[in-house]
Amino acid sequence: MAAARVEYITPWWVYWLHNLPHLELSLQPRSSDFNPTDPGYQQSLLFWALLIAICAAINLLFLTIYLIYFCCCKKHEETEIKKTSSCCVTWTAVISGLLCCAAVGIGFYGNSETNDGIYQLTYSLDNANHTLAGIDSLVSGTSSKMKEGLDQHLLRLSEIFAVKVDYVQSLRIMQRMAGNIIQQLASLPNWQGTSVNLSEIARQTSFIEYYRWLSYLFLFILDLVICFVTCLGLAKRSKCLLIAMLCFGLATLTLSWASLALDTSTAVGTSDFCVAPDKFIMNMTQDQVSAEVVRYYLYCSQSLKNPFQQALTSFQRSLSTMQIQIQGLLQFAVPIFPTAQKDLLGIQLLLNTSESNLHQITALLDCRGLHKDYLEALIGMCYDGVEGLLYLGLFSLMAALAFSAMVCAAPRAWNLLASSDRDYNDIDEEDPFNPQAQRIAVHNPNRAQLRSFCSYSSSLGSQVSLQPPSQTISNAPVAEYMNQAALFGGNPRYENVPLIGRGSPPPTYSPSMRATYLAVSDEPAPIYGNQYPA
Repeated sequence: MAAARVEYITPWWVYWLHNLPHLELSLQPRSSDFNPTDPGYQQSLLFWALLIAICAAINLLFLTIYLIYFCCCKKHEETEIKKTSSCCVTWTAVISGLLCCAAVGIGFYGNSETNDGIYQLTYSLDNANHTLAGIDSLVSGTSSKMKEGLDQHLLRLSEIFAVKVDYVQSLRIMQRMAGNIIQQLASLPNWQGTSVNLSEIARQTSFIEYYRWLSYLFLFILDLVICFVTCLGLAKRSKCLLIAMLCFGLATLTLSWASLALDTSTAVGTSDFCVAPDKFIMNMTQDQVSAEVVRYYLYCSQSLKNPFQQALTSFQRSLSTMQIQIQGLLQFAVPIFPTAQKDLLGIQLLLNTSESNLHQITALLDCRGLHKDYLEALIGMCYDGVEGLLYLGLFSLMAALAFSAMVCAAPRAWNLLASSDRDYNDIDEEDPFNPQAQRIAVHNPNRAQLRSFCSYSSSLGSQVSLQPPSQTISNAPVAEYMNQAALFGGNPRYENVPLIGRGSPPPTYSPSMRATYLAVSDEPAPIYGNQYPA
């Protein structure tokens, strides 16, 4: 094939995909020749989709067993193990995110390549359809003019030249040449059926390609959003985001495996066609167009004879003969029969139009135009299209690995978040950086004050226990301190707490308070330094 057509060389990845084993569902070997209407060949393509579906089922089963084991059989970890698990979750999330981003980048490139190849294929099909439709239009238009327009002119001229046998003989020669032209045009192939098929193929291919491209675009966006939500959930320590990531991650994992199965089957089938496209096209068109014509357009070699050359040459000779007859009648018959000039000029105009149509038909029937469209369609489908499908398959595989790692890391992240919540409960609730204390202070202020006083008292108690015993300040009995508690309004915060040793300044002095104090106590009030005025 490469020797016959140097413009198209089958790429190596097409040969690699074509050489993959083709097995039916009964595991019987099958020929790799492209034949989409054969049920056995359809099973060989379905085999690869089912094989990848089995891999997906194994992956999901492994993840399910792992999640069940982790949730039901996980033991409590020590502090060092928790630190190691936290580091493992962090690095797993980072590596999975980077792998997912790389997969999306590869997917964007593969999606663009596939779209470019399909666009080139549909553009070539539309161009070939336009060429074939143009040939049919020119042939049918020329034949109708020769049948109807020329016959009307010849009929009127026969009445005018009835008395001149020589002129009537010239009209009969033109009638015979017009019949020859109609016969030669009828021998040309009718491209209407082929044109309709090409148009339908181009329309369906464009429709499928649009939704395929759009579906992959949504899948790329979904992958990026899940990666972003995962990072956000780990950063904010949000269990809701973590659960959402787990659910959407499993769904995206299933979509990745499904896209991998579809891309693989499509790539294998397309490669089977690209290895031997000529054979398949000749088998498909053998009932509509002759094998000689199909071979002429598929190979377009100088060694091949143009199958339309004889018909086009006969067409040209008949037109030339008719032109000679019209020129003679215009020169010799018009001076004798002036009323024949209008019909003779009408025939001359018709012959000029037919000659112009002949040149256009000859150019359109030449193999170079349709062969160029054929090569562009092959290059677009077999180079860009199959290459893009391979990149999309690589994207699906990398995305499946990334989301499998994310799903495996989700239970460990959940466990770390739960242990972090327990650690927050053990932190001093007076700490402004403790979110538990802030929530308690907002929803239950009294409880927050009580906890604050208890923590403050316990801290003072620990300080007193660490200091050496202080010297006795006063010989006042215990009842004196109880009376002091009564002086301060019975506030439990100051019960049984000496004034000195609390670590806080004495209450604000007032004369009435001093008098009350002297009345209650049997001894004068002690003065410490110059804290009280004399």
